[in-house]
This record gives sequence, structure tokens and C-alpha cells, in this order.
Amino acid sequence: MSISSRFAVGIHILTLIELNKEGISSSEFLAGSVNTNPAVIRKIMGMLKKTGLIEVHPGIAGAKLAKDPFDITLLDVYKAVDVVQEKELFSIHENPAPNCPVGRNIQNTIGPLFTAAQLALEKTLGNVTLEDVVKDIVDKEKLNSKF
Repeated sequence: MSISSRFAVGIHILTLIELNKEGISSSEFLAGSVNTNPAVIRKIMGMLKKTGLIEVHPGIAGAKLAKDPFDITLLDVYKAVDVVQEKELFSIHENPAPNCPVGRNIQNTIGPLFTAAQLALEKTLGNVTLEDVVKDIVDKEKLNSKF
């Protein structure tokens, strides 16, 4: 099982909104790029709006970034789309057998490792901005268009 695709879709939505800032980024337009249903996009856009990453207005088609791309980190997106609850990226089974030496100790052994791994992931995501993603995509498109 992997982390919810809402995270990748959230990054996709924000990146496309930034690159299409002169156009109208409707849920239908965004859904076409993500290749999914506009209802899925609207749900994720609601999460992004709730956390102050985008602005949408009833009756007006399209969305805009609520912050500059350099002020939005991938950690902001990760948290906005409810990928996981705080300190719950990895879950540990709750009732191992207490009469087994592994069962008795597994939670206390791997719990701190899981916490450290999640903190490392979140630190990495906090060091990458939406501006970094946008720049990388623009650079890749320039490279691809030379052929």
C-alpha cells in the first residue's frame, strides 16, 4: 500500500494552477491534466482551499494560488490533503502476543524508527517548494521541446 495519491494530485493541481495563471484553472481543466474525474479534483481543491493554499470563489470558474509558489512547501501540500495523521505514516499492529518475545517488544523497537523515518520525510518535503517543482517542469519542457 502506498501513500494516498491525493498528495501527488495536490502537487499536480497547484503546479498547473501556477503554470496556467493567465488562464482559467477550472476543475474540468485540471481533471483533464490529471486524467481523473472533476469531482476528485474538486474534493482535493476543497482541502487545498481549507488550508489556505488556493482561492476559489463560488460562481466564478477557476482557482488561483493563495500564496506565492516559493511560500508553499510540499510539506504544506502533504498536510493539506490529509495523507496521514500526525505521527501515523507507519502503523503498527495493536495487539501482538504478549507471551512471544517479539510480540512483547516489537512496538517499542520499531515505533521510534517509524517516527524518525516520518520526521525525515517531512523535513525533506519542507525543504522543497512549489516554485522548485514548477521550475523543474519548465526546465524539462524546454529540454523536451529541443528534440
